[in-house]
Amino acid sequence: MVKFSSKKSRRTFIKNSAIGAGGFMIVPRHVLGGKGYVAPSDKINIATIGAGGKGRGDTLNAAGYDTLTMTAKEHVVALCDVDYKNAEATFNAFPQAKQYKDFREMLDRHSKEIDAVIVSTPDHTHAVATMAAMKMGKHVYVQKPLTHDVYEARVLTEAARKYGVVAQMGNQGSSGDDTRRICEWVWGGLIGEVKEVHCWTNRPVWEQSMHPPKGKKVVPEHFDWDLWLGTAPFREFNDGYHPFNWRGWWDFGTGALGDMACHIMDPVVRALKLKYPTAVQAFAPFKVVNWGRVDPDGSPPVASTVHYDFPARGDMPAVKLTWYDGGMMPPRPDELEDDEPMGNWDGGVIMVGSEGKIMFDCYGANARLLPLSRMTNFEELPQTLERVKEENHQRNWIAAIRGEATLSSDFDFAGPFSEIILMGNLAIRSLYIQEEQFNDKGEMYMGYTGVGKKLKWDGENMRITNYEPANRFVRREYREGWML
Repeated sequence: MVKFSSKKSRRTFIKNSAIGAGGFMIVPRHVLGGKGYVAPSDKINIATIGAGGKGRGDTLNAAGYDTLTMTAKEHVVALCDVDYKNAEATFNAFPQAKQYKDFREMLDRHSKEIDAVIVSTPDHTHAVATMAAMKMGKHVYVQKPLTHDVYEARVLTEAARKYGVVAQMGNQGSSGDDTRRICEWVWGGLIGEVKEVHCWTNRPVWEQSMHPPKGKKVVPEHFDWDLWLGTAPFREFNDGYHPFNWRGWWDFGTGALGDMACHIMDPVVRALKLKYPTAVQAFAPFKVVNWGRVDPDGSPPVASTVHYDFPARGDMPAVKLTWYDGGMMPPRPDELEDDEPMGNWDGGVIMVGSEGKIMFDCYGANARLLPLSRMTNFEELPQTLERVKEENHQRNWIAAIRGEATLSSDFDFAGPFSEIILMGNLAIRSLYIQEEQFNDKGEMYMGYTGVGKKLKWDGENMRITNYEPANRFVRREYREGWML
């Protein structure tokens, strides 16, 4: 058993054991007392930013909370949420945790106490909250997508390396066996070379393509509207934004792509070793519910299709990947039986290879070869990738902090992956850029200049090279008082 003579030495061990956790060297559990054993003095001190909603499950899982005994394996020091009513259930589960509305105050007051921070806020707050924690040397678990903007994803990826913290994105399917199995199938050559991929989701399941709500409503006493807005431009409070429909507004959310692509595309990006696309092209409706003008800074469209071009990688050929949401779907494969479902409720993927196809559901579940006859008497390939031993994605992060495990979705993977996803949103928003144009008579009018453009992307430098107006979506301006 490792002994710690003081809080400082305990914390130093936790921090130093984490450096290099993205590799394959794993410290045996017996070094810290055996499988499943954590002495009270060795508990990791956790704080959560965004403790309500998804943050509740993230906190319970990371802390190893037992709902029967109402005890936890780790120590939850502090909980932060701008809406105390929304976070009430989490507060009740950890009555000893100090409660805050401003994460900056929480981090400052518990700077010496906290080891690890969970960030489960709306997308527009991910980057500033995560960066604040990492600058203090805290390990971080951040809900998907990693950030709201491409620039933020790049900055957080670099910061995780700089500060030597254990940093994990909350796309829980990356800790599942299914994702590893699909990689083994592709790398084992079961469908030959993959040059085409189709990914889709049923999202959005919230309203999109809307005009901003009108009128001023009274802010509930339990809710701090200004803190919730955070980096976003000021607007009057409306319950059409909080606690759920924020995903349907570009100032706060990242639409269907941001909500589901981190789950659906994860096995694809891993198996095909994708990084920056060379080009992105989007298509979407140009009408909102009440026939108003579509605003690139307002609400995402009701549906979209995004085409990505990826270059060849090593011995893997160039790939065209297409994303569909809002009811859009790829053509049904000829190899699929009439009564065989295409994906599940959340979505699905078809990988098209030179020697067959793989189809699977969200999170990589229910993977099968097409035609289905190939699954008759199918012998599974040998496992070449280590499976995650922890009970969930959050506990994988905790184990990695102790040096007992390899992260499933560290920022070196999650950062570039999030950039891929956010590039799709950049293309969607670029469709609706309006600029002055002239007809054949020389008469000036306002037109959508981004329509149908195939945006060429310089991934290393984070720039669109053939349509300058689109570059304003790479990095947004924060409201005064907020910074990375």
